[in-house]
Amino acid sequence: KHKNLDAAYQQLQLYRESLLNPPLLVVCDFDRYIVKTNFTGTVQIVHEFTNADIDRPENLRILRALFSEPEFLKPQRTTAEVTKDLAAQIAEIAMSLQSRESRELTDAKTRKEMNFTQKRNLRIARFLNRIVFCFFAESTSLLPKKLFSEIAKSGIDDPKLFAETLEKLFAVMAKGGTFGKDKIRHFNGHLFEESTVFELTESELRALATAGEADWQFIEPSIMGTLFERALDENQRSQLGAHYTSETDIKTLVEPVLMSPLRREWSEIKSELVAADVRRLKPSAGKKNESPYVGCYKKLEAFQKKLSAMSVLDPACGSGNFLYVSLQLLLGLEKEVITFATQLGFKLSPQVSVQQLRAIEINPYAYELAQVSVQIGFLQWRRDNGFDNDRTPVLQNLDGFQNEDALLVPHFRSKAKTLKEAQAGEHAGDDALKFYTEREWPSADVIVGNPPFLGDKLMRGELGDYYVEHLRQIYENKIPGQSDLCCYWFEKARDLIENKKCKRAGLLATQGIRGGANREVLKRIKETGDIFFAESSRDWILAGANVHVSMVGFDNGTEAEKILDGKKVVGIQPNLSSLSVDISTAEKLKANEGVGFIGTTKKAPLDLIESLALKLLGSPNPNGKPTSDVLVPYLNAEDVVRRNANTWIIDFPVTLSESDAAGYESAFRHVKENVYPLRVDHREDVQRKFWWRLARPCPEVKESLQPLSRFLVTSIVSKYRLFAWHEVPVNPDHALAVFAREDDYFFGVLHSRFHEVWALKQGTRLETRPRYTPTTCFETFPFPFSDDLSVPP
Repeated sequence: KHKNLDAAYQQLQLYRESLLNPPLLVVCDFDRYIVKTNFTGTVQIVHEFTNADIDRPENLRILRALFSEPEFLKPQRTTAEVTKDLAAQIAEIAMSLQSRESRELTDAKTRKEMNFTQKRNLRIARFLNRIVFCFFAESTSLLPKKLFSEIAKSGIDDPKLFAETLEKLFAVMAKGGTFGKDKIRHFNGHLFEESTVFELTESELRALATAGEADWQFIEPSIMGTLFERALDENQRSQLGAHYTSETDIKTLVEPVLMSPLRREWSEIKSELVAADVRRLKPSAGKKNESPYVGCYKKLEAFQKKLSAMSVLDPACGSGNFLYVSLQLLLGLEKEVITFATQLGFKLSPQVSVQQLRAIEINPYAYELAQVSVQIGFLQWRRDNGFDNDRTPVLQNLDGFQNEDALLVPHFRSKAKTLKEAQAGEHAGDDALKFYTEREWPSADVIVGNPPFLGDKLMRGELGDYYVEHLRQIYENKIPGQSDLCCYWFEKARDLIENKKCKRAGLLATQGIRGGANREVLKRIKETGDIFFAESSRDWILAGANVHVSMVGFDNGTEAEKILDGKKVVGIQPNLSSLSVDISTAEKLKANEGVGFIGTTKKAPLDLIESLALKLLGSPNPNGKPTSDVLVPYLNAEDVVRRNANTWIIDFPVTLSESDAAGYESAFRHVKENVYPLRVDHREDVQRKFWWRLARPCPEVKESLQPLSRFLVTSIVSKYRLFAWHEVPVNPDHALAVFAREDDYFFGVLHSRFHEVWALKQGTRLETRPRYTPTTCFETFPFPFSDDLSVPP
């Protein structure tokens, strides 16, 4: 009786996994009973009573459930729900602060002021990060209970006093000391290096006080970081609270890439020690160095040292989700080692820490949040698993985290000191930059992460011409120019592995990684190493939308076990298939040259409704030629798979000069009025110089179709592969694949099951829909000869 039940519970936490992680954890001293729920993903509920009130109905129900129906005590609230609620409350304060602070800027914001806004928002992020951590710290006894919450409550009536008090608290937390009657621990870890606070309004303080009423010890750092990041970034607020990447999804990639070889090694060590019956070998008190007992201990010690030395890099870390999950898994395996060692009579102290993590992140909000997420996650895990958090300082410095562009390093002229200054300050413009060089990544045992999903055609709009041109120039001998942005992360990881600066890597990509120019990076991986794990197609949430991604794990070729879509296979090909023959290496066939094309691209309002087109067709031209020379029916994917909209398009041949085009007066006038204003200052030389033409006129398509009475088309992106006949003259859009053939035999082969399977394997996908590209799906397809004789039975 009267033993320390907190210490007993801490001991129970150390070996609960050995008991298959039961749903209820109970400690008792024959007088007091403490029943704590242990259901995965739920908020913990504590039931406590004594012998004096054991016969009360509610306590009898708890005892009966404990022995016969544990599910009766399962909490209804999940940790994810609690985290989303708390993130929403802090998000309201974040948005209120940003809105209030932005009123100080004039409507006519200069680029320099916009840069100031970014810096101010970053200060808000740091301030609210400290608040989130303080709520967590007081809920887990790292700070005195309710210390921070009471400061928030008392500040409602005096916001200025709140700001002054909080600034003092942050300063003490940075170095340790006393705050009023309370002793405050030394926190450090960069989080409290500067103690800037914002003077909150009464409504903001009330929201803060309300948030303080919750129990913050059960928040999920991975969710909190994601939702909080969206609150700080105006471009992501439409997704606030809607979706986040679950730990289960992240573990699908991290487990095989980071943990599988470690678990295999641990299983071998454990089996060896069990077979050796180590406890029987334990030496007497006077023979501490006796072997083989000491040798067994050294095996355990060496493996734990290996775990604590494993470095994990996420070169696009966002708010730290992949790093947080990686750390959790390493900590879990180390705990298993420590528990096993204890059972054998050995004592090992935990060594795995947040300092094993490395990160590169360009977004300053995410960079700040990632550090807080992994720190909270680390402290939370130790508390939940029976390890104390008594170390000083409480937080650790995360010197392996970099707030940088992961691909390029900008070099500036003397006036502009940073990339942001060059882009947003008085020295704005490309001329502020001297040049870019390739970013060097730090060495790491394992690379995991989720690089940005940005397609080739969207890169210029998002990143700018200057950046994209330098990016493609620097990587031109490694990555094809038409590759999606994520391919550069794959190549960087491959390069580190080839140069023995990394052992294994696991990255996400859109399904486009499996085909076209993107596939080249997977071919390079196969040339210098191998793919040992892949999920060819998996649901994923991106920007609030459900998309399909591919997961790829690769190394230098050491890993013998290959897993594709959850099944063991002999090998994984660059198109992420397990075919015994690698069709991704199929060469283009000469017989298929000059037959399959992508249609034209307008990139301007050159298309007309039929009534206007007929009007222009009836107008005479000063050159005496018919307008039908340059005005033809237009065909896009919607016209093929649904109803034809009877649209027309103005298409001046590339052989016509501007003065020649002007001879088709009515059509040229329409283009001059509607297209010229959009292209007069266009960034692309061709569209600016030849403003009256289609952006991509594709004269080879017209030349190939000219002698034909009909031709075949198929939609590039379509759930079902459908080929359809169309007659010339017509201008097919770039969303169509065009085939310059008019024979029924060709039509039959394209519609065959053989070609469909080939196209599905050689093509890529847009979300769930297959994408057909003539270069990989058609030009490599081995057509049977039409005069082949069938083999007699």
